[in-house]
Amino acid sequence: MDQWELEGLRSANSGMRNQIDYIMNVYEKQQAQIAEIQQQLDALRVRASSSDRLVEVTVDGAGVVTDVQLTAQGMRAKPEKVGRAIVEAAQAAARSARSQHDALIAPIVDTAQLMPDLPDLVPDSPSWRDTRESIENRGPRAD
Repeated sequence: MDQWELEGLRSANSGMRNQIDYIMNVYEKQQAQIAEIQQQLDALRVRASSSDRLVEVTVDGAGVVTDVQLTAQGMRAKPEKVGRAIVEAAQAAARSARSQHDALIAPIVDTAQLMPDLPDLVPDSPSWRDTRESIENRGPRAD
């Protein structure tokens, strides 16, 4: 191996070390952010009322219904109307929770987009981004 090849390998090695150091620094910062975001998501509660004001539904950060309150008018309404009102309010609350969830995790997602992908470091390796996007596009499973 001549001097030029050796210098080229050293330069490539140094570049890869810099990228890995950057990834590790970002990873450590994200770990702290993720713990804080998880606490915020755990505490997140969103309320929404039906358009006819018969019910108010509360959901958690995952959009799971945690409380349903009927108004006095709702107590006197027909069950079918109350059922539709509950669904409407639950869907509105879940949409709002999803929006707040996305806003909370946006800094982590944005930083992850700036990170080098595995093929950038190791040619012909699988892409983390492609794998993540594939999982995200799969949607909810019907079990």
